Amino acid sequence: MNSGSLEATATEATRLDKFLGAQFAEISRARFQKLIAEGFVTVEGSLVEDMGFKLKPGQLVRVTVPEAAPAEPQGEAIALDIVFEDKHLVVINKLAGLVVHPGAGNETGTLVNALIAHCGDSLSGIGGVKRPGIVHRLDKDTSGLLVVAKNDKAHASLSEQFAAHGRDGRLEREYLAFVWGKPERRAGVIKTGIGRSSANRQKMAVSNSGDAREAITHYTVEETFPAASLIRCRLETGRTHQIRVHMAHIGHPLLGDDVYGGGFKSSKSKLSAAAVESLSYLRGQALHATVLGFDHPVTGKHVRFEAPLPKALSKLHQDLKAG
Repeated sequence: MNSGSLEATATEATRLDKFLGAQFAEISRARFQKLIAEGFVTVEGSLVEDMGFKLKPGQLVRVTVPEAAPAEPQGEAIALDIVFEDKHLVVINKLAGLVVHPGAGNETGTLVNALIAHCGDSLSGIGGVKRPGIVHRLDKDTSGLLVVAKNDKAHASLSEQFAAHGRDGRLEREYLAFVWGKPERRAGVIKTGIGRSSANRQKMAVSNSGDAREAITHYTVEETFPAASLIRCRLETGRTHQIRVHMAHIGHPLLGDDVYGGGFKSSKSKLSAAAVESLSYLRGQALHATVLGFDHPVTGKHVRFEAPLPKALSKLHQDLKAG
C-alpha cells in the first residue's frame, strides 16, 4: 500500500506481528516484521521494536507506513498482452523474445520495465519497494502465461503456491511444445535430477550430482506429423529449462532449440518447405505456456487462464499438419 498510518485495537492476547498481518491483509507479515524492527510501530503510544511483543486485549496499535522506495529499474512503455488484472495481481501473455527480469545484457526492455510503467501506483510496495513481484519466469524465447504480484500479500501467497509446484492441487501449469520425432509412448512421466551441465555452465542437464534437483514432467502426445509431434506438458516441478532438457533427454528435443536440440538440424530435411520457412521465423524453441491456474491470493477462488498458440507457432502448426 502507499504511505500513511494504520491503527487497530487488539481483541485478544497475541503476538504483535501476527496481529498486524491478520488485520491488514494487503501487507505481508514479513513486511510488518521489518516495519516493527525499523521503529514504525507503537503500542499505546510507546515504540515497540520486538516483533514477538505480546499484545493484551484493548491495546491500540499504530503503524506508520513509509512511502515505498522508487522502483529500480525504471518503467518503460512496452506493449503488453494483459489477460487479467486486479489490484492484487496481473496475468500476462508474454511474447517470445521478451526477457522477464533485467540482468547482464538485458538491463532495459524487460517485462519488469514494462510492468513498472503499466501498473504505476497500483504497485503498492513489495518489501517496501514499488516493484512487480516475480514469482516464476519463462525463458526469453518461451511465450505464454505468467502471473505477477502487485503487493506483499499476493506475492507471499503466489510464491507459496509455486513452491508447492501444484502438488497440493492449487497450481496448474501446462505447456504446448513442438518436438522432433514421435515418442514411442502416447503419454508418460519423465522424472530425473536436473542441474548445471559440467561441460557448459550456461546449460542445464539431467544429472545425479549433488546440486541436481528433482524434476518431474508429465507429457501427452496431442498430434503427430511426418517428422515432429505436438506435446502437452504438465509440470510437477519448475526447474530451469525443465521441458527443454527433459524432451531432449528422451530423444525428442524442441523444434527451434539450438541449445538442447542442435544435433537435430538435419531433421529439417524431412519437413515441407512451408514448415521449414515457418520454423525459420521462430525466435527460439517452439514452446508456449498455454494454461495457468492458481488460487487467488485474496479471494481464495481458483482461477484458470488459457492462451492459444501465438501467431508464429500457429503457422508452424498449420504447416506441419499440411505435411
